[in-house]
Formats: sequence, structure tokens, C-alpha cells
Amino acid sequence: MRLLSSALLASALIGLPAAASAEPFPAGPITVVIPLAPGDAADIAARALGEEISRLLKTPVLAINRPGAGGAVGAGSVVLAKRDGHTILFAQNSALTFRAVLDPQSITYDPLRDLVPLGTASRTPSILVVRREAPFRTFSELIEHAKRNPGQVRIGHPGSGSVGDFCIQLINALTGAELVPIPYAGAAPAIVALRGEHIEGVVLSLGALSAQLKAGTFRSLVASSRSAESGDVPSLRELGYQEELFGIWFSFLAPAGIPEDARKALVGAIEQAVKAPAITARLASLGILQSYATPEQTASEMRAELKRVGEMARKTGVIK
Repeated sequence: MRLLSSALLASALIGLPAAASAEPFPAGPITVVIPLAPGDAADIAARALGEEISRLLKTPVLAINRPGAGGAVGAGSVVLAKRDGHTILFAQNSALTFRAVLDPQSITYDPLRDLVPLGTASRTPSILVVRREAPFRTFSELIEHAKRNPGQVRIGHPGSGSVGDFCIQLINALTGAELVPIPYAGAAPAIVALRGEHIEGVVLSLGALSAQLKAGTFRSLVASSRSAESGDVPSLRELGYQEELFGIWFSFLAPAGIPEDARKALVGAIEQAVKAPAITARLASLGILQSYATPEQTASEMRAELKRVGEMARKTGVIK
């Protein structure tokens, strides 16, 4: 009897870890790391989507801003997080493709190996704007002014290795201008600097600049693509250049190796949140187009963009 009791006790103890590991997801709050400054369009979008994901998964979703290094600081922190699905990333392509090409020594992760996509959420054009009272009214006038005043035209962007950083360097390579890239810890500080006349322009997402453009504070000179929000702003190809600026997209990702049940739950909730009509309408007014892509499509776009950015950077001399 004693041997039987011991065997039953051992069996029960062995079963405890299995029961604990079978706890349904989510088992607590979910943290969404936003690798940009508070107030950025991505920050607003992530928080709006987080509210919907919270409702769908019936658990709190907490948004935390960790800006710096073109998104690499926040992305790197998620790679090191516990792989249980309760810490995820809402990142722009700067942190996933551009920085890996422009400054690979500065990132601590491989975006294709260390992160697993959960789905693309939104897109917005990149756009170069200046103050309304600036002496240059068109992109051509800006370039001519920069050539006459080499090193004197400062253009802000949301961090080294960001899409905006690459776009400024691409413009220099295509035009021979000497625009000076000025990094900030996100779009909001760059906008403050432009309003304060500390710089002459910025290259940011249309979503980040939507309020300023509607108010008439800034003037748009060139964009990565046309959209209803950007109006008649031309692209580089429309101005006669052989390349285009890059647009910005935002995706949810998790540390590689999270449990399959957690991944499936997150993917399903993210898709529903992105496609929710109320969220779409709320973000469209900010120049952010909800544009869902599956995890597989997101991974494919990451690979393709890494290749394209690398090829264009070498072709134009942005990197050697």
C-alpha cells in the first residue's frame, strides 16, 4: 500500500508541470513595445490597435515606448524578452530592414532569425516637408538652395538607420545636394525642432505629419508615393529621378520561439484588430492606412526589402 501511495504521489507531481504549461494563452497582460517616441503616429496606431487586441483577447495590453537607434533599442529588448507571447513588438521597417543594412554593427539581433512576424498592420508614405515660410517652395528649389549653401540645409529624421535617414542619404546621392541628416529619438522631437527653426526640414511618415500639414504649418515637397492624404505632392520619379523614396510600414512581431498557441492567438487578434472598421476610420484621419498582411507575407516583404535596400544603398553609394 505504501509503495502504491508513493507511486501515485510521484505520478501526481510529475503531472504538475504539464498542467501548468497547458495554461491557456494569454495568462496575463500583454506588453507591446513601441520603439518610437510617445506621440508618434506609430505610437498612436499601436495604442489604438492594442485597445482592440485587449478587447479580443480579454486581457490588458500595455504599451511601452522604448525609442532610440531607429527602432533598434526597442526591437532588441523584445528579442531578449521571455518567449511566452506576453511581450511583442510594434515596429516600423526601419528597425527590421534599414538599420540592418545601414548600420549592422549597431544592432544586437537578426530581424529574420530572432523575430517572428505576427502580421503587418499599417502603411504610410514618407514625406519631406519644410516650414511654410521656408525660402524654397518646391523640391527643385530646395536642392538648388542646398547646392548654393553646402552643409547648411539640415533635415531631421527619427533616428540613424531609419527610413527617413536613408531617404535623405538617397536624395543626396541622386541630386548631389549636401543635405545634413539630423537624427532625433522619434518623429515628435524632429517636428518640435522644425517648428522651432532649429532645422530646415524633416523626412517623416505622413502619419506623423498629418496634423501639421492640415494646419498649414509645413509645406510638402516630395513623397515616396501619392495618397489621398498627401494630395498633389510628387514622387522622385515624377520629378525625373530614377529611384523612389521608401515608404513606412508597421508590423507586430514576437521573439522567435514563442509557443504555437500564443502565436495563433496573437495572429488572429491582430488580424481582427487591423481590419476593424472603427480602427481603420480612426487611423485614416491621421494619414495611416490600415493594410493587413499575413505573417508569411510580412516575412517575405522583410526579406525583399532587405535585399532592395542593400542593392540601392550600394548602387547610389550610400554604403560602400
